[in-house]
Amino acid sequence: MLARDILRRLAALGLGLMLSPLAVAGPLVEIWKDPDCGCCTAWSEHLEAEGFEVRLHETREMRQIKSEQGVPPQLASCHTAVVEGYVIEGHVPAADIHRLLEEDPELAGLAVPGMPHGSPGMETGRVDDYAVYGWHADDRAPEIFQRYIQQ
Repeated sequence: MLARDILRRLAALGLGLMLSPLAVAGPLVEIWKDPDCGCCTAWSEHLEAEGFEVRLHETREMRQIKSEQGVPPQLASCHTAVVEGYVIEGHVPAADIHRLLEEDPELAGLAVPGMPHGSPGMETGRVDDYAVYGWHADDRAPEIFQRYIQQ
């Protein structure tokens, strides 16, 4: 009977490890944000709820981070992130990041310029229409990756 109890406990431990967050963690998203920005923290929580692993870096040098990551000035927002080699600028919905990783297009990244109300992390009660843009590392114009139109 003791051996059976040990086997049950080992089996339960194995199942617990298989179901643990470490075993099912999604892609790592590294986020750079200003220490005083609450909407950036809310966006990171949105990503975690959608299965991403998040690592936050707080800095007051956001302009430098955006420049280093090649974010076009017209697409700038409040925070900058990197996931699997793609740059994510601003309040991009997790569903679009999942789609980006699944489709693996030849883009440098995705951006939601500014801080539109109703985008993830910007739930203020007001909801704006906005677009998620994809951009290339060269001088091509950004393209619309996804539109969000309120009805």
